[in-house]
Amino acid sequence: MAFALLLATTATAAPLYPQPDPDPFYAAPADLGAHGPGDVLDVREMPPVPVFPGAAVTLVKFRSNDSHGAPIAATTTIITPLNHQPDAPLLSYQHFINSLGTGCAVSHTLYSGDLNLGTTASLLNAVLMRGWSIALPDHLGPQFALGAGRLGGQIVLDGIRAVKRLPELAVQHSPAVLAGYSGGGLATAWAATLQPSYASELRLAGAAVGGVPVNLVTMAQELGFEPHPAFGLAMAAAIGLEREYPDQMPTSSYLNPRGLALRDAMANRCTNEILAIGANGSARDFVTTTSFADSPEARSVVEANSLELYAGVPQIPMFEWHSLSDPLIPVDAINDTDRHWCNAGVRLQTMRVSAPEHLSAAVEGAPEVMDWLDARVRGESAPSNC
Repeated sequence: MAFALLLATTATAAPLYPQPDPDPFYAAPADLGAHGPGDVLDVREMPPVPVFPGAAVTLVKFRSNDSHGAPIAATTTIITPLNHQPDAPLLSYQHFINSLGTGCAVSHTLYSGDLNLGTTASLLNAVLMRGWSIALPDHLGPQFALGAGRLGGQIVLDGIRAVKRLPELAVQHSPAVLAGYSGGGLATAWAATLQPSYASELRLAGAAVGGVPVNLVTMAQELGFEPHPAFGLAMAAAIGLEREYPDQMPTSSYLNPRGLALRDAMANRCTNEILAIGANGSARDFVTTTSFADSPEARSVVEANSLELYAGVPQIPMFEWHSLSDPLIPVDAINDTDRHWCNAGVRLQTMRVSAPEHLSAAVEGAPEVMDWLDARVRGESAPSNC
């Protein structure tokens, strides 16, 4: 997501959107605009998932909004444990999808053996053993707009609305909590922050977020200018933001032939493939020029999806954790966001873990996250170490 990719000024190449999902269930109905955010559009019972033994699986399609307020169809997968009781707690868990292809939706990768789910399987199974239901939203939306954090937050909130409107899931009055790590933490944090204005009727008991890329500007500076092992994710976010904001941020118009070939190779790929394709890349190799103009439109897109720069704050208890030495996420931006939330009166508990890299920090923090979420649904007063 190097800045040269984010600040395109002339449109010479059209955005490349993902191939539509071949399953007609995911398609938007003709009367989508007649529905309100959170309205259920369709429901499908799904086969069992081996990683969640004994649990029932339900796929729910619902109406949400894109970043411009236009209606979209989105999906979330509900995992209901065998021992579920009506109105037992509901956890909306935002997996780090970090992908560009429709086949990378959580509702698909649950069945295709996504190795990244292994980082969260223990936490989610601990949740199911307590009798809670889990919602796993496909929070990148139908265009897989990686980087569009506000979009993800809206989809999360509308997914909870939808789930609570289905009597057969028995969560209408359930206490609801949110959690997510990395890109999933971004969608979670935006959902918590947007809830007062976007879904004020929802009663959320708290949200836990880890390893969150809270500032896309600093992420661009960290990953884009020099060769970096995770450059593929930066490039993918630039592609994803172009999909959501094609007029304001025409990324493709700034790519040279190599850059367009890289974009095409990534356009329908999942996280690990994107990382492999873009490993040790640099924006300098893929753009037409690095002496770019400062486009106010493009910069406004990046800033609008940077949580650190957003004035609003959550009105629910928050738990935030990350590695002190995370090589992917600018830690200073997380600390600045924590201070902003604390100064605004958010009940925030923070935890710094010793894991040396990004993914292992998710696993290291999971036990304390589970304890914190459990206390929230029991109605205990939220701690704060601001």
